[in-house]
Amino acid sequence: MSLKFTPDHEWIRVDANGVATVGITPHAQDALGDVVFVDLPEVGKTYAAHDTVGVVESVKAAADV
Repeated sequence: MSLKFTPDHEWIRVDANGVATVGITPHAQDALGDVVFVDLPEVGKTYAAHDTVGVVESVKAAADV
């Protein structure tokens, strides 16, 4: 399973069962600083390419994932 990256330093990995895991790169983590809240995607929901699936909030900023 390989990671696919966006220009905004987010990534997605889809396993053999079609389950996707999303995250942010170390660069994005460093830019955000201390993360204080993460709004996770709804389990079982289907998303299209380029859909916002969650939000990461830090002491510096909030970013859609």
